[in-house]
Amino acid sequence: MRSGVRSGRRTIVVHVALTGDARRMAGFAVSKAVGGAVTRNRVKRRLRAITATRLDGLPEGTSVVIRALPAAATATFAELESDVDGALRQAVAKATR
Repeated sequence: MRSGVRSGRRTIVVHVALTGDARRMAGFAVSKAVGGAVTRNRVKRRLRAITATRLDGLPEGTSVVIRALPAAATATFAELESDVDGALRQAVAKATR
């Protein structure tokens, strides 16, 4: 998360780094500030499901870390999806400049 670029929305912050590796990877950071274990796991499952369908559309060698903010705990799946799409699109555009 220290290298690369980031883009934030109300529920998440997306960090993108172009590693030059041949594969695309995604990781998730959901802290206790988001909520209890059940809430954190639900947010992680939702983020994994959203990201899985978008990884193939990213450039080769892209590493993505999605950090959930406390607002993610009460967000609907559609709101998370919208935030991930917007932040991911903006972060990738910044990284490929």
